[in-house]
Amino acid sequence: MAAPAAAPATALSPSRAGGPAPALVTRGLTKRFRSGQVAVDGLDLVVPAGSVFGFLGPNGSGKTTTIRMVLGLVAATSGSAELLGVAVPAAAATVLRRVGALIEGPAFHPYLSGRANLERLDAADALADPRTTRQRVGRALERVGLTAAAGKRYRAYSLGMRQRLGLAAALLHPRELLVLDEPTNGLDPQGTREVRALVRDLAAEGATVFLSSHLLSEVEQVCSHVAILRSGRLVAQGSLAELGAAGERRLRVETSEPGRAADVLASLGCRGVERFGDGAGAVLDGVTPEHACAALVTAGVPVRGLVVRRPSLEDTFVSLTGEGFDVDQ
Repeated sequence: MAAPAAAPATALSPSRAGGPAPALVTRGLTKRFRSGQVAVDGLDLVVPAGSVFGFLGPNGSGKTTTIRMVLGLVAATSGSAELLGVAVPAAAATVLRRVGALIEGPAFHPYLSGRANLERLDAADALADPRTTRQRVGRALERVGLTAAAGKRYRAYSLGMRQRLGLAAALLHPRELLVLDEPTNGLDPQGTREVRALVRDLAAEGATVFLSSHLLSEVEQVCSHVAILRSGRLVAQGSLAELGAAGERRLRVETSEPGRAADVLASLGCRGVERFGDGAGAVLDGVTPEHACAALVTAGVPVRGLVVRRPSLEDTFVSLTGEGFDVDQ
């Protein structure tokens, strides 16, 4: 079955005039493969400096291709990108030192220990001071919880440990921008919580974190801004508050007379009226909760409880695209 056309991107003021320059900007960024497949289609993205920015979309929606283009690893078919105010890939060499990245599965030497792998990476950096290598490596390993396993060979690492080592590599030097592609891949719940805390710490230290994921619940807990990609096209971007405001608030009334409650909500012009065993619900659609409550009481409906549910990130995605968000494919 052919994929439905993506909804137009919702404009949600991703940056403010007069503030600091965005950490990442793309304009019309497009990647078309020789087969004719368009992986990324006219992407206009603005990542505010200092934000934790969630880049969302199902697997295969173009997230990793976008990251590879902005880091200069894959040539764009058309469009442009800037990192920290510098055009890439034209001037990538001058800016990438200020950027840390974890893209897909990190690659290391299997017969070297985790510590030795990081030391080799540090030695390859012509601007790194070799006298402080051990301190930097030790600090990076500590931040990702790998100090105890630092002497173990990489080939013996679990998937989660390999992901942690990739994060450590991105943190060997202070970074103004961290680009993390599925950083919790392979981690257990405890590891996921630790990465979440690490991301918050990095943001508190002043770094911008660009976090690609298909797990909406994780992003919702840590990100300040998000962009949603669907089939290579941007369908929305902005702060979580702005995206929530763009969604539909639902009212749920607990009552012993759900039929009468549903009738009152319908008479107010609420949409999507539903009956439940213990109440009724509807999309407020411009009706205030106070007005709805007063109308229910005036009509003699016994109200035991009234809750306004603000849309989750997944609810917002569904309302913007008209379809579910499949995180299992």
